[in-house]
Amino acid sequence: MQTLVLAGGCFWCLDAVYRVLRGVEDVVSGYVGGATANPSYEQVCTGMTGHAEAVAVTFDPEVIPADVILDVFFTLHDPTQLNRQGADVGTQYRSAMFYADAEQEQLFRDALGRAATYWEGAIVTTLEPLGTFYRAEEYHQDFFAKNPNQGYCLAVAQPKVNKVRASYASYVIAA
Repeated sequence: MQTLVLAGGCFWCLDAVYRVLRGVEDVVSGYVGGATANPSYEQVCTGMTGHAEAVAVTFDPEVIPADVILDVFFTLHDPTQLNRQGADVGTQYRSAMFYADAEQEQLFRDALGRAATYWEGAIVTTLEPLGTFYRAEEYHQDFFAKNPNQGYCLAVAQPKVNKVRASYASYVIAA
């Protein structure tokens, strides 16, 4: 198993998308990249902790390659928006990849290179050392599945899930 920690806007969307892919064994929503120990959602939302909303995606690279996990990441959010995704604004919504070691850092650099070929404008995704990943509160875990009729899920998360289902159909879990 391999785990990648990625931030690209609200973690509810990333969580929802990665859960539909074959080979993804676990997705944990959490906070990473800041200075506050054990931050709460309310603290992270202030933008004062330095943390980003992120997901730790654990997957079997024999079933779904790391390159696909990262290409999905660049499909499901707009990496040209600085410190925001749509109406979600603040450093907690930044586009970032958190590397655990030099091998992951290179994997992320390669993914950035691929993404640059199909996005217009400068990609602002940051590469940051992993540090401590703090698991978000339980109600944030698998939020989309637990709240499919919630407004944000319908308006923002569902279209992203649909886009990835269409673009990566060979990796999608059969319904």
